[in-house]
Amino acid sequence: MENRKILIVDDESPILRLLERTVEKIGCQTVCALSAEEARTAIAAQSFDLLLCDLYLPGESGMELVRWVRAEYPHIGVIMVSGEDSPQVAEQALEMGVFGYIIKPFKANEIIINISSALRRQQLEAENRARQEDLGQLVNTRTTELQRAFHGIIQAISQILESRDPYTAGHQQRVSELALALSHELDCPPEQRTGLYYAGMIHDLGKIAIPSEILSKPTRLTHLEFGLIKGHSQAGYNMLKDITFPWPIAEIILQHHERIDGSGYPQGLQSEDILFEAKILAVADVVEAMTSHRPYRPGLGIEAALEEIEQGRGTLYDPDVVDACLGLFRDKGDGQSPHGWGEFRSTGQCR
Repeated sequence: MENRKILIVDDESPILRLLERTVEKIGCQTVCALSAEEARTAIAAQSFDLLLCDLYLPGESGMELVRWVRAEYPHIGVIMVSGEDSPQVAEQALEMGVFGYIIKPFKANEIIINISSALRRQQLEAENRARQEDLGQLVNTRTTELQRAFHGIIQAISQILESRDPYTAGHQQRVSELALALSHELDCPPEQRTGLYYAGMIHDLGKIAIPSEILSKPTRLTHLEFGLIKGHSQAGYNMLKDITFPWPIAEIILQHHERIDGSGYPQGLQSEDILFEAKILAVADVVEAMTSHRPYRPGLGIEAALEEIEQGRGTLYDPDVVDACLGLFRDKGDGQSPHGWGEFRSTGQCR
């Protein structure tokens, strides 16, 4: 207990000196104060390990001083020394977090035992806090590593799919980035934005089950071939439905071709039954697909894509999502999100 500094507060000088002598016998340094005001001044100027405080003080009471110390300096342990032999007062003090409640008149051994116990408890609490901080840092590090690994896996899956369909190479990445930009415009929560981004990165996963000659066919698809293409949403969902994600990725992928009037597929869901993330992804998917080149047609341009979603506003596409997309391209001019997509791609985290 050597070199531990204890602040003693009592308005009775004889008791103050008795406490001071008792504390110094066990090798602790002491500072004395006759009032709460003096105690506040001392605490502001020096560092203390423990406070021995009387209940009744001139001006501000000892209870008020203790409450302030526990709130502002929680590392300082507190023992109350009082002539008030009241179970209610003692219980109130203990509820505030004091380490002990000693009744006057006291014996020197009682003070020493309480101080020793308080200092040991304080040390254990400090060690526990340090362990918790170390554990927290470890958890944060592992979480970041897992996020980056997951991000890498999602990108790898996306690249595998696009290697089978070179005409749509980059489509999922661009859709994901546009969906992320729209989610910022719509003030979606960060966790929702993250799940949407990852769903966008693999929203066409089900196409891996479709023959590549159909995916890259340069002429109009037959009814049967188009039916196979339409099955990719369900196929992607089936591949992911048993994997536990922090976000509804499988459901978003399943619903990204649904339309709010019920004319979409595979389930013909209507507006209230479609996840908001899927509504965002639907608009991003249409805009990106129409502006990009396909084996059966050249890109149609951004204005054609914007006209398409504008015409479908409120029938095919969610009005708020359409408005966000129109504003992103027409009002801001370049379709760039102010929130930084590059950071997401490099860290796997969404601000």
